[in-house]
Amino acid sequence: MKRLTALALALSLCFALAGCGGNPAPGGGSSAKGSASGEKSTAPKGDSPTEETYVLKFGMQQGNVDRSESAEVTWVERFKEEVEANSNGRITVEIYPSAQLGSQEDNVTSLINNSLEMTCVNSTILNSVSARTMVLACPALFANEEQCDAVLAGEWGQKFWDDVATDSGVRVLAAFCNGMRSFTTSNKELTTVDTARGVTFRVMTSAVYEKMVEAIGANPVPMPGSEMYTAMQNGTVDGQENPPVNILNDKTYEVQKYLVLDKHVASVVTFDISEAAWQNLPEDLQKVVSEAAAAVTPEAAAVCKTLNDNGVAKLRELGMSVYEPTEAELADWHNAMRDPCVEYVKGQLGDEIVDELLAAIEAA
Repeated sequence: MKRLTALALALSLCFALAGCGGNPAPGGGSSAKGSASGEKSTAPKGDSPTEETYVLKFGMQQGNVDRSESAEVTWVERFKEEVEANSNGRITVEIYPSAQLGSQEDNVTSLINNSLEMTCVNSTILNSVSARTMVLACPALFANEEQCDAVLAGEWGQKFWDDVATDSGVRVLAAFCNGMRSFTTSNKELTTVDTARGVTFRVMTSAVYEKMVEAIGANPVPMPGSEMYTAMQNGTVDGQENPPVNILNDKTYEVQKYLVLDKHVASVVTFDISEAAWQNLPEDLQKVVSEAAAAVTPEAAAVCKTLNDNGVAKLRELGMSVYEPTEAELADWHNAMRDPCVEYVKGQLGDEIVDELLAAIEAA
């Protein structure tokens, strides 16, 4: 009996000692990576301080195509290369193309909910989280892509994107014009602004775009881009509006016969990170991310310009009939749209934000 009691005491002591075991010896762990807006992971390296690593998930609509075919793909792939190289592996960028993580609207919601770190969307998609971005949807403000890019990259643009981050929890790392938007139709050629009367157009979900289409006597039907092709194919809408590069990439030419180059809006694409993910990065990695964005944006913008410059000829080759309005006809298109939309945005946001943009455009 004494021997059994002694054995029991010995076993109890062993279990007690095991339960008090401390952390593994330095160097015994393994590297892991966590989401930048969620948990952070550490990578112990011998006796050196641990380094946290971060994963930035990037959701995008564009397909897994060659860089030469998409400015967005160029930007995202080059951004991944720059960030991973210059962070010495502390940041990994995971790209999810072809709407794997949902529509543009879904991706912005995911940024707000901190279930996605990065995305790229048309600035109009940000209207739902930052009303001030409505000002960029106003038609006939910018003369061309170059003027738009100069304003976005200048003092006005820097302050504007900072204000958007404060409004929304979405930080715009980079933005550029991805072309001048124009109308296409399936069964009626548009020439002058009067010929648009009664036509039903798919537009992005934007009150400004709805006002714009109504101003020319047409009927707007807001819907996500993912539904647009089918709506044109089955006749739910007569037409849509996009820059030439999008008309090509979305294969709109398969279900639309006519294009009028009315160039009503300078379309802006933004490359975004959730504010939570941004604030979770240490200062040195924030610098890596912002410098990478600045470095790759001119390259992507140049790809976009080439695609748009060559796009109209390509669309003609693919069978679209393209009408180029005269200067007088173009002025009629723009005059019909501009004032109703500007007045609407002023009513929503106040005069100051519109007047500041107009001043920046005049100075560009």
